[in-house]
Parts: sequence; C-alpha cells; structure tokens
Amino acid sequence: MSSQSVSGGSKNALTIILAIVAVIALILAILWFSGAAPSFLNSGSHVKGGSGGHVYRGTAAIVVAVILGGAAWFTRKK
Repeated sequence: MSSQSVSGGSKNALTIILAIVAVIALILAILWFSGAAPSFLNSGSHVKGGSGGHVYRGTAAIVVAVILGGAAWFTRKK
C-alpha cells in the first residue's frame, strides 16, 4: 500500500492515535519509575512485593513511547 493511496483524513487520524498512545506510554513510564503506578497495572506480576518489575516495565514503556512518537512524526512528515 503506497502512501498516495491513503487519504489525508485517515493519515491524520493515524498520526493523532499514534501520538496519543505515545503520550500515554510516557505517562505510564513515569508512574512506573516513580512507584506510583496503580495496583491494577502491576496485577500481571507473579513476584509479590518485588519492585524490580517497575524498572523493566518503565523502560519498556519508554521504548514504546519513543517508537510510537517516531511513527507519528514519520506519518506527519510524509
């Protein structure tokens, strides 16, 4: 699918969605690094009382935010 076949409206919608999800991932990363993440975000952890998962989840959230932010920037530029 070439970029010319995508209409301007759907391209703008994709850019906005990518940017919003990137901002949400960045906010989650900040919450995980500060230890202030709600308990339902940590419910998948099998280690009770451990705080090591916060660093990994925060790092993963930052990586997702950077990738999605870059994708939003790329879709806006073309």
